[in-house]
Amino acid sequence: MKRRVVITGMGVVSPIGNNVEEVWDALQEGRCGIGKVTHFDTSEFRAKLAGEVKDLDMEQYFTKRELKFNDRFTQFARIAAKQAYADSGLSEDTIKADAFGVILGSGIGGIATIEGASTTLKDRGPSRVSPYFIPMALINLAPGSVAIDLGAKGNVSSVVTACAASTNAIGEAFHRIRDGYEDIIAAGGSEASITPVAMAGFASMRALHEGEDPMRASIPFDAQRKGFVMGEGAGVLILEELEHALARKANIDGEIVGYGSTCDANHITAPLADGSSAAKAMQMAVKDAALQMQDVDYINAHGTSTPLNDSSETLAVKKAFGKDAMKPYVSSTKSMSGHLLGASGALEAIISTLAVQNDFVPATINYQHKDEACDLNLVVNEGLHTPVHVAMSNSLGFGGHNASIIIRKWEE
Repeated sequence: MKRRVVITGMGVVSPIGNNVEEVWDALQEGRCGIGKVTHFDTSEFRAKLAGEVKDLDMEQYFTKRELKFNDRFTQFARIAAKQAYADSGLSEDTIKADAFGVILGSGIGGIATIEGASTTLKDRGPSRVSPYFIPMALINLAPGSVAIDLGAKGNVSSVVTACAASTNAIGEAFHRIRDGYEDIIAAGGSEASITPVAMAGFASMRALHEGEDPMRASIPFDAQRKGFVMGEGAGVLILEELEHALARKANIDGEIVGYGSTCDANHITAPLADGSSAAKAMQMAVKDAALQMQDVDYINAHGTSTPLNDSSETLAVKKAFGKDAMKPYVSSTKSMSGHLLGASGALEAIISTLAVQNDFVPATINYQHKDEACDLNLVVNEGLHTPVHVAMSNSLGFGGHNASIIIRKWEE
């Protein structure tokens, strides 16, 4: 018999809050976390807005040495993981270290470190490149560092599937626990790509929004959407085998019940226009959960605010749900946070868990103009209090990666 997997802890660093409580407040208020970039001078850049992490006291979590020798994306991952671990109530006494794993996703990893080392190499020569450059840049050093922090000696690995990375990480962690490989896994993702090279690169692809009004920048499903807004942050969930959680009387936030993953095999960046592969991932996730499509109450859409993504995801939902396509409420919380790339799925998994916990569908904020190509059951501008028993969270990434997870309300 397959084992059940529950969520017993959550931690987050994001443009809309630096812990779960702050994020929940922002979701209820429909608060936008997007503003002018402060990390560097954007005067010569096309895109000047981003969803930056704000008011985060790093010294609460790290020594000055740790701050110096950890890339920002690793710092975010470690903070979110420490929060999730504390929230879960786990301790060394309740954990078998070799049955405790970490799986985190990221799209780009330590890009700020790479940019800095490149500048050092050019300006000061190869002998001046830091010996910490490689471990600071590597994506797997985020989960590796979290494993050191938490004492996890089970499977510790990273997932790199662009913007689907952390949803894939959560899904793979779910399956590993369900199939008996680990009892507990800290799963999620981290990203810190509001950097000159990353912003310039995405802008050159014409992927980023180039306006300067934060309230009309990330507007998923709106007819006037013109590109995504870069975000940063991390989200980590403690996934735990049900009997293990019950034995220690853990507080349970929700239950992971399904996961689906596919690839478009179509284009290196553009989604498959008809949404058929993304639809298959959604159907796989629902089947994996032993549910029916009509059981899904809420979809936290990938909804990036790019013309192609939002219309193709609409078609994907219609293909997946068929006659029930207008039944689930749909919103994109990237309208508040911006797009955290490889960390977006982790933040949105936490948001979906909060939705089922609190029977609340967060809104797509700043929505003004209906697009007939995005004619789903959208919740716009104001969140909706309504029963939410089952939520689906979708992530779609460059390379054609599609991932969907299903979160169900915990009821004893």
